[in-house]
Amino acid sequence: MAALISAHEKALTLLFAELGATAEEQREAFLGTPGNLTQRANENGTKFWVHRYSDAVGRRHETYLGTNDDPAVIARLEPLRKRIEEANATIARVRVLARAGFATVDRKTYSTLASLHNYRLFRVGAVLIGSHAFGALLNALGVKTVPYTTEDVDIARPEALALPELPSFLDMLRETGIEFFEVPALNRRQHPTSFKEGGSSRLRVDLLVPSPGECYPIISVPELEAHAKGLPYLSYLLGDSQEVPVLSPLGVVLVRVPVPERYAIHKLVVSQLRSKSSA
Repeated sequence: MAALISAHEKALTLLFAELGATAEEQREAFLGTPGNLTQRANENGTKFWVHRYSDAVGRRHETYLGTNDDPAVIARLEPLRKRIEEANATIARVRVLARAGFATVDRKTYSTLASLHNYRLFRVGAVLIGSHAFGALLNALGVKTVPYTTEDVDIARPEALALPELPSFLDMLRETGIEFFEVPALNRRQHPTSFKEGGSSRLRVDLLVPSPGECYPIISVPELEAHAKGLPYLSYLLGDSQEVPVLSPLGVVLVRVPVPERYAIHKLVVSQLRSKSSA
């Protein structure tokens, strides 16, 4: 019988550590492909620069950067070109780890996490939980297990996030280019706490907070102009956390996840709650 969990080779764990350092240095992540810088000319012959890239859903974009004769524009090109080169090098290293069995997230999930990262939500305390956190923890521990698939992104907020002038949580999600909308609650008098991509997609983002008891209240999150679902014992899970990189075909992004020991114990507690509720 094959082992459920096996260790990665040391060389691969060292490569993962290097990607972690890259993620820590990355102040802003691309929300789509790194793309490239291209020079164009308008009908009058004026040359200008654009940044060409594809977003998380595959739509192509061109961002106007400025004319070729503007020194300020030229000065901005080199840092952007360097970011693109570094991102492409990172993607190549992610492919190596993905082939070896490291957990990765899909493009849409990555773009969603990258947008929240860019607004510094994880830096000030927001925590990724659920299956994607489990995959990130496996990578950080240098082990792999049977593949899992999920399109749910669970974001927990332990307490008010001290960030001024934030856009709404929904607007942060929509910056990815993905058409998110609020999922109406079964009880129409309750505020929605989930956000889903339109159409047949199963991509869903749930906003969660600790519950004061073994109930599941809907709680206001004013700094994000949103509401969240309260979960029992979530405060224990969020009591200790760490920053780890999440790997994707689009690159790496630094997120905050629970420490593994709390993750494991919380899973056991929640499973007992489910057993009681189904009995």
